[in-house]
Amino acid sequence: MDGMTTKVKAAAAAETNATSTVAAEPSFFVKIGRACRSLKWYEIVMCLIMFGISTYYAILPQEGTPRWLAIINFVSGLCGIICVFLTAKANRMNFPFAVVNTTVFMIYLGYFGIWATFWLEACVYFPMNIISWRNWYKHKDEEDKLLAKSKTLTWWQNTLVTAAILALAVFVHFALSELAGDTWMNFATKFGWNITVMQWLDAAIFAIGIVAVILEALRYKEQYVWWIITDVIAVGQYVLKGDPVYVTKKGIYLVEAIVGIRNWHLLAKKNETNE
Repeated sequence: MDGMTTKVKAAAAAETNATSTVAAEPSFFVKIGRACRSLKWYEIVMCLIMFGISTYYAILPQEGTPRWLAIINFVSGLCGIICVFLTAKANRMNFPFAVVNTTVFMIYLGYFGIWATFWLEACVYFPMNIISWRNWYKHKDEEDKLLAKSKTLTWWQNTLVTAAILALAVFVHFALSELAGDTWMNFATKFGWNITVMQWLDAAIFAIGIVAVILEALRYKEQYVWWIITDVIAVGQYVLKGDPVYVTKKGIYLVEAIVGIRNWHLLAKKNETNE
């Protein structure tokens, strides 16, 4: 009888410990709250700027912009910058915002016929957000479990990455020239721009984006060298297009990419022995 009582008590204790462990794990929304509280004051200022501009153009859309598209821009603007802020900190709670941002941004790109970037978002960024979320979860920083460990590429790996981007940009340009034809970057003709230049920029963003998002999934800090390059190109594109919401959004992306390369460098130094 005493043996049975002991087993019952042990089972009850084990159940209590398991319950405590589960209870100790923060909920999804608590993690989101913790991640957002990690934002610096200048990041909050940039959020407010993005919010203000997105709200203005959601209420008073530019001429020729449908109301529904203005709302899409509003959602994309806010989710996008929160995503890049948290990614720059290697915080895996960036991925819920990334999934929403990717989804609504695809609608925007499809509407304007920016096809290389559209397929980049649909076929690469969207699934890679899920893959990266899972991979970052498996490689947590020892001090803060919401952060991922950072790694560094060797010189020959950097050379290989650069060659891959150049080759992919050429392939994408000629493939989309055949597949999309006159619909690719069709808005460029409306403004009298050189459509060939715009197509090459779009192809370059596609190529850099694929490689950079793979580096992000694998937790390499060098992703930010490429994010900076693609953000410079993107800012130029949307300045030419005259879209204030996306100029602001991509400009903030560029600033935060510079912050990100510093943060990830420090994490990589701290985690030099990690795989």
